[in-house]
Amino acid sequence: MTAESHVRVDGRRLAYVDFGGTGAPVLALHGHFGRARMFAPLAAALAPGHRVIALEQRGHGHSDRAAEFTPAGYVADAAEFLRRLDLGPVVVLGHSMGGVVAFQLAARHPELVRALVVADAAARNRQPEVAHPVLDVRGWPRRAPTLRALRDQVEALGIPDATYFLESAVEHPDGWGFLFDQADMMASQQALVGDWWPDWLASTCPALLVHGQDSIVLPTAMAREMAGQRPNTRLREFPGCGHWVHDDDPVGFAHAVQEFLDTV
Repeated sequence: MTAESHVRVDGRRLAYVDFGGTGAPVLALHGHFGRARMFAPLAAALAPGHRVIALEQRGHGHSDRAAEFTPAGYVADAAEFLRRLDLGPVVVLGHSMGGVVAFQLAARHPELVRALVVADAAARNRQPEVAHPVLDVRGWPRRAPTLRALRDQVEALGIPDATYFLESAVEHPDGWGFLFDQADMMASQQALVGDWWPDWLASTCPALLVHGQDSIVLPTAMAREMAGQRPNTRLREFPGCGHWVHDDDPVGFAHAVQEFLDTV
């Protein structure tokens, strides 16, 4: 994996990983609690035809925290990031919260986005459509003596498999802990609760909507409605997969993305 780099946006450091190559650039945006390196398998699968550049969004990974964690703030960061690297227009791929940021970026900065891949992100992220739009992490451990202990403590709080979250775990001088701040993540999740349907319908570029049929974040009925109402949108459903399709079926996910990119 290519070494992490960073740029400064509004005085803050935004970290990113450029997986390299000379192919067409794809900006990859992770979801809540994520980080850039989650896209390493996808970048390898898409090489050499596509150059994946994964941004670590504010308050995630090794990017600096910010005064606020709102969708508008994430969109502004992504737009400025693309301008700083002189990359637009690009394909923007986003998972979960990153998917919402992706289609809002296309709506507000169409000159920067030529196509979208939205992986399991809801255009109406609110109850009752989404039963639990906010994951309560206020009681999660700040530190644990080992990575195994950190996993055990998180899973004891009701997370069946903490693997995704542990991608953002690192060893600090006082033990193992997460790169993200729990209070920041609560504020960010709460700010993402809402009806983003107008943003979803506001852009006209080609789009691929990826949906895991066992997802707890994007109901199948909503995924089909999103694809049906937005022109130039394809829906790819993955039976037996949950919210993290890229982990549940990495080969199938990469194939679906590659097939879509071949057309745009």
